[in-house]
Order: sequence, then C-alpha cells, then structure tokens
Amino acid sequence: MIVQWRKSTHSGGADDQHCVELGQLTPGIGVRDSKNPGGGHLTLTVAQLASLVEQIKQHTAR
Repeated sequence: MIVQWRKSTHSGGADDQHCVELGQLTPGIGVRDSKNPGGGHLTLTVAQLASLVEQIKQHTAR
C-alpha cells in the first residue's frame, strides 16, 4: 500500500522545525515527522487524532 503523506498547513516556522505529515492508512491515520520520514509513524483512529488536536490547541492557547 502506497501512502500519500500530506504536510500540515500549520507545519513550518522560521526554521521549519515543526513539520508534521498525515497519511490515510488502512487501520487509521498515520502521523509522522516530515523531516524524518523513515523514522516511523504513529497510527491513530480518527477519534484519537481529533482528541490530540484538541489537546494541542488547548496547550498552545495558554
């Protein structure tokens, strides 16, 4: 299975240090560091990814 990884629109920054890619996998959604694509990925369900995004939003809003 070939996974098409998409870079987050929120990735980047002045020195491109924060790069996240998402890919549709058979068991869920893959999340990986675009600077290290061979370093593996997390596999999350849609609900887990939504929860992670909400937690990140809450943390960065502080």
